Amino acid sequence: MDLERAPNDPQRLKEMGGKDMPPLLKLALELGPLGVFFLFNARGEQIQAAFPGLAVVGGPIFLATAAFMVAISISLGVSLWLTRRLPIMPLVSGIIVLVFGALTLWLHDELFIKLKPTIINTLFGTVLLGGLLFGRSLLGYVFDSAFRLTDEGWRVLTLRWGLFFLFLAGVNEVVWRSFSTDFWVSFKVFGIMPMTLVFTLFQLPLIQRHSLPDPSDQAAQKSE
Repeated sequence: MDLERAPNDPQRLKEMGGKDMPPLLKLALELGPLGVFFLFNARGEQIQAAFPGLAVVGGPIFLATAAFMVAISISLGVSLWLTRRLPIMPLVSGIIVLVFGALTLWLHDELFIKLKPTIINTLFGTVLLGGLLFGRSLLGYVFDSAFRLTDEGWRVLTLRWGLFFLFLAGVNEVVWRSFSTDFWVSFKVFGIMPMTLVFTLFQLPLIQRHSLPDPSDQAAQKSE
């Protein structure tokens, strides 16, 4: 990650390697592992009845954790194969899933996998807000291949996402401490994801206001 230049620096964008991924495939790779986690937790007993050997893993939440680890490893592998690079946020999330998932299975304690969203969201929120204190809109270095914004646009968007990540960390703490494991798993899929989608949609006006013209479009206009 080149932090010496602004996220919207044309030369920096030109030097970036890798290929773009179709949006639907990218969405599937990001949400697929979470869907696997929900499915294996909800149908864990039926799956273990069909494959008795899986009973050694433990109850549904432990089976779901193991499946989650496998699914996210495949997702990262496919992403690397298709684009020749790994986005920083899915990579960090994947590493934490594997570490906390391994602790969950090794110690046979579901606490670790429940803490994973808290750790990830607190980490992302703290890093984004901390970067702003040093004058760096770090979100711009993560999503610069998706769209180009003014410096002020990246600053405001980074602030909003940093606060939102901390909010998600707090929500996760309340839910896993107050409700059953099955409810927590369902909330991860049917609560957190819709909340994130709605929050993202609410950022579109900001993105539109601060969008910069595409350099390729400008070059095409000049050539005409």
